[in-house]
Amino acid sequence: MTEWKQTACILCESNCGVEIRLGGKNGRRFDRVRGDKQHPGSKGYTCEKALRLDHYQNNSDRLTSPLRRTAAGDFVEISWEDAIGEIAGQLSEIRHAHGGQSIFYFGGGGQGNHMPGIYGSATRAALGSKYRSNALAQEKTGEFWVNSRMFGNSMRGDFEHAQVSLFIGKNPWQSHGLPEARRTLKAIAADPDRSMIVIDPRTTKTAELADIHLRVRPGTDTWLLAAMAAVLVQEGLIDQPFLDQHVNGWEPVTQQLAELSVGDLCSVAEVSEDLVRSACRLIGEAKSVAVAEDLGIQMNHNSTLNSYLEKLLWILTGNFARAGCQNIANLLVPLVAFGPVKGDPRSPVLGERIISGLVPAASIPDEILTDHPDRYRAMWIDSSNPVHSMPDSPRWREALAELDLVVVVDVALTETARAADYVLPTPTQYEKVEATLFNFELPENVFHLRRPVLPPPDGVLTEAEIHARMCEALGAITSEDLAPLHAAAQRGRAAYADAFLNCVLAKPELASMAPVLLYRTLGSTLEPGMEPAAVFWGAAQQTVLKSSESIRRAGFVGPTAGDDLFDAILRGPVVFSRDPFEESWNRVRTPQGRIEAELQDLLDELSRVLREGPTAVDVRFP
Repeated sequence: MTEWKQTACILCESNCGVEIRLGGKNGRRFDRVRGDKQHPGSKGYTCEKALRLDHYQNNSDRLTSPLRRTAAGDFVEISWEDAIGEIAGQLSEIRHAHGGQSIFYFGGGGQGNHMPGIYGSATRAALGSKYRSNALAQEKTGEFWVNSRMFGNSMRGDFEHAQVSLFIGKNPWQSHGLPEARRTLKAIAADPDRSMIVIDPRTTKTAELADIHLRVRPGTDTWLLAAMAAVLVQEGLIDQPFLDQHVNGWEPVTQQLAELSVGDLCSVAEVSEDLVRSACRLIGEAKSVAVAEDLGIQMNHNSTLNSYLEKLLWILTGNFARAGCQNIANLLVPLVAFGPVKGDPRSPVLGERIISGLVPAASIPDEILTDHPDRYRAMWIDSSNPVHSMPDSPRWREALAELDLVVVVDVALTETARAADYVLPTPTQYEKVEATLFNFELPENVFHLRRPVLPPPDGVLTEAEIHARMCEALGAITSEDLAPLHAAAQRGRAAYADAFLNCVLAKPELASMAPVLLYRTLGSTLEPGMEPAAVFWGAAQQTVLKSSESIRRAGFVGPTAGDDLFDAILRGPVVFSRDPFEESWNRVRTPQGRIEAELQDLLDELSRVLREGPTAVDVRFP
């Protein structure tokens, strides 16, 4: 076969556009993979990860029939009708006995498989499911919490234009996480007018390229970051006009930092004070600074405090809402919720703080393995493998065994699937229409709806179909609800928009069923295999309403802008938003639209941590 299929790599959050040529005896092997030069985001760039995609697509562990666990502990194949009916019946019983809040939802997608989470929201609403979590809650919610309080939104560094790039606990040469990572890193390293600073205990490939490598003692990032913030204040490297104009509460922050002993902090971190001061002078004197933190500090001691200190480095120096600095992108579909939160949401048993709507992932087994009346009783797990990826696998297995029902939706019999009562098989990410919601870039933001590269095997259903059938089996959607939308869809988008609005106004509870309504009705007007993409018609309309100027700058104007954007999404990767960097200020969602620097609880935490000293770390680490 000589045809090249346009799609994207799914092995990191960059999701670079690639082209795949099929081959092999059955025509299902990924014979060749190359960068897609027509992709508006990655422009042909790819790394060697994409060359391994055939390994993930073609493996021997595929499931092609729903499975039910028997009393003996093994699995038997059952029909889809039996699987949906039995699961809906058991979930209804659990909801009746213990309330919908006892049914927990975990997962919702991987690096490039985010549509399950969108459709899963409908099943959660049908059940009254309140609590959820996913892998982000294992590593990212500390930073989410800081971002939400300081900016009411999430941040992204513009490394393409930055004069100084700072990577903290991050090795983008291997893990990527920024556009055209290796090309960008090489460009920085080769330019005498630009600098790279890396904070990492290890000499990574990124650290080898750096101008300054601050080889921090493992577990003491707090002391190093505090020292750097203190140097900025004590050497007068802060941007005072920026602080006065845009930042609340900077005075108590700088007062506390001014009192710290930089030498003592560097001694604890085992990093040269002279080197730390040199790095800070680069940051303080640069025209632009971009910063990225990652798992090295997010899965380490004092992770949330470290995220706060990292933000202070570029806030104090005014590196926001400009090229080469931190910025806030326009999102087509937000992955998690940011901004002010009503009350102080907590998990039902342990009272753990729920951040961005996510229960701390590591606490879930302890929420189950108890006799507390509000414990979780059932779990729906979409495209995720927590038994393998979360801490303490034996305890996770024990917790899943205690639940009244565990349903896993996945492509293979994973470690988590082996602990389930039912396993529902789906197509892989290359056998269905799919997308990633990691759309974080400025000035141009790209969304890529990926078409199937090859057909799925017989016997599997997409997550959209699984959740649609589940909502129907639970009685949340009826044929009477769908009939007027079906009829309107045949008359055109304008008629459909009116009918959809009238539908949810007449029956407000259907608003939470929107993904399934769109799939079942508008989806029928799309070409075969593309039906699940109907959910992005709603996303396109909402994006036009909330970000009209960003969408207009991308070329979508007038009363049909939403439909035009949706049509462009259906055709392939599209620049859906264009913004000047200063547009980031309009996305600061704090009460006063200013950056909130003073987080008193974290300033108190900083004092306590520095006073008590670092937690002991095994001397062999890393």
